[in-house]
Amino acid sequence: MSSSGFVLVLYYSRHGSTAAMASHVARGVEQVTGMEARLRTVPPISADTEASIADVPDSGPLYAELDDLADCSGVVLGSPTRFGNMAAPLKYFIDQTSGLWLSGAMIDKPAGVFTSSASLHGGQESTLLSMMLPLLHHGMVMVGLPYSERGLMTTTGGGTPYGASHVAGANADRAPDTTELELCRALGTRVAQWSSRSRYKV
Repeated sequence: MSSSGFVLVLYYSRHGSTAAMASHVARGVEQVTGMEARLRTVPPISADTEASIADVPDSGPLYAELDDLADCSGVVLGSPTRFGNMAAPLKYFIDQTSGLWLSGAMIDKPAGVFTSSASLHGGQESTLLSMMLPLLHHGMVMVGLPYSERGLMTTTGGGTPYGASHVAGANADRAPDTTELELCRALGTRVAQWSSRSRYKV
């Protein structure tokens, strides 16, 4: 067995808030010895059926491939809230993973979720739950945030026991605050810790 594994931090971001969260989730992952973070995103979906997306994005992380899911030790999914649900581009990518489901490639891998919404009661928890559902169908083990994370009790923005979250504001111009970022890092660390344990299970 190799001496290191990686946690896939897979997200879609429209205005940058979810991307900022993803970078801090990745920082949390890399606090765990022997674990690396692999940041990946997914392309947008166009209503124009003639439109095509370049294979490599102009900037930022690469687009995810199914092999990233097959080879990872754990996964953290991130999406902005869309009417209480994950964004369509991320759902579209996940809908292509039936081959991994058939092979059982994701069974027993740890997973976590994070989201960003415009308003304080904008469907964050239902979005987090919507991302959990396909992961549970894959047989993954969900990792949340316990109340030993003090930020859950003091936050005036995002933060839930289901996963990290952020309130971006109506104009998507509110940057993640200190508590929200701490919870992102905590989530990354927890998923990486469980990923490290599962890699060495007997």
